[in-house]
Amino acid sequence: MGSGRLRGIIKQYGTGVLAFVIVLLMMPLGHTLMVLLESGFGAEVFTSALLVGTIGFAMLWWGVARPLRDLYATLLGAIGGVLVWTGWVEFSFVWVARKLSVAPLMVDGEVATKPEYLVMVSSLGLLGSMLLMFLFMQTRCTFFVWLQKRMGTRDALVAASDKALPRPLAVIAFLEMVIIIWTFYLVLLLCYDEAIAGDRHPITWVVAFGSLFWSIHLIMKLVRIKAFDHAVRYAIPTVVIFWNFIEVMGRWDIFKEIWVHPKEHWLENSLLLGLLIFFVIYFMYTGRKDRQRRSRHLPTSVVQPSQPVGL
Repeated sequence: MGSGRLRGIIKQYGTGVLAFVIVLLMMPLGHTLMVLLESGFGAEVFTSALLVGTIGFAMLWWGVARPLRDLYATLLGAIGGVLVWTGWVEFSFVWVARKLSVAPLMVDGEVATKPEYLVMVSSLGLLGSMLLMFLFMQTRCTFFVWLQKRMGTRDALVAASDKALPRPLAVIAFLEMVIIIWTFYLVLLLCYDEAIAGDRHPITWVVAFGSLFWSIHLIMKLVRIKAFDHAVRYAIPTVVIFWNFIEVMGRWDIFKEIWVHPKEHWLENSLLLGLLIFFVIYFMYTGRKDRQRRSRHLPTSVVQPSQPVGL
């Protein structure tokens, strides 16, 4: 293969691939961060978790108040979503589980499901209410658009929306990260529940391999995206759906989840963090040349609308 053809392939598919890798690296590092907070701060764990979530909130604020380029706003929203989910959401369930002395689910003498995740199932109704909100509002999410068309509400919602307003890309990426992680956490927890299915039940197999094939379908679309900010927003659901497969494989002990044992595998986790930082910096540097996105400070009439899979 000639160097010219190789450069052409990288130029054609590189944006989507890089976006997928960046978001993919966020998943294990989010787990690593939670484990390190639990094991390293003792009685101050909730104070440290509050600080982590606050940093995520600050990143979201910066992405909205000082958006600069669309790519930067999207990255700030996505990373802020991971930090808020880890620091505020997950540790709120840890706090409630400890407060109520919830015991972990044990299988063969080992912890199969930690107490905070047993508590998290109680948020199912709240998540359903949040999803109803997105179902009955203007959105560009492929899944919700499909549902709205089937329900006959799409035309009315589009007509009622104010297309002159700029889209807060940091908020969109933030909500994508939090809502989609939350949704599939609950999907897996319900599958693992022996009263519903169980981690070896055919339903869990369908969820695991269905997620794998679904993510492959999304990846085939992702790699065709040329706009950098669009690619990151599309990568969020693509990666989280793919991560369902990884989570189930870990549950089945197919491999050891090194991100759950960061002290034992500090070198590997440090390498993952280093790769994430490198790819984010490279992605931001390369994205400066992106001509498919104009500054959001330009008049709305000259901004080309994107069609992300996200909310």
